Amino acid sequence: MKNRPFHLNAICLLFEHIHLIMRLPENDKDYSTRISSIKALFTEAYLEENSNTGFGSGHRRKGERTVWQHRYWEHIIRDEDDLRRHFDYLHFNPVKHGLVHRAKDWPWSSFHRYVRQGVYSMDWGGEYSVDGCERFGE
Repeated sequence: MKNRPFHLNAICLLFEHIHLIMRLPENDKDYSTRISSIKALFTEAYLEENSNTGFGSGHRRKGERTVWQHRYWEHIIRDEDDLRRHFDYLHFNPVKHGLVHRAKDWPWSSFHRYVRQGVYSMDWGGEYSVDGCERFGE
């Protein structure tokens, strides 16, 4: 953030991917450098922290270990409704992937910040069900 400023609106960290909603400075569209830096700095810290546990071998690319999927997708938010849908998708993603039964059970998410701010209720998204996941599709 020091070298390439941005505002982090929302985040959800999963095991092999991350969801971010970020706002860049006006007339700046360099998502790629920021995503690359976030992935590289996180991977370096994660692998150092977990070097003796056997975790962190992750994906292999060009002989390097990485925690993340190589690719990423960017989407420009069109309006308030689009932003709300992306917030919901991001915060429901751990449930969608079967990692938890409720959004509130996933600790590595900005969901908890938005509960404290009154944007979401603690029981938002309800309990896991196949039908419930369809509301938060791709």
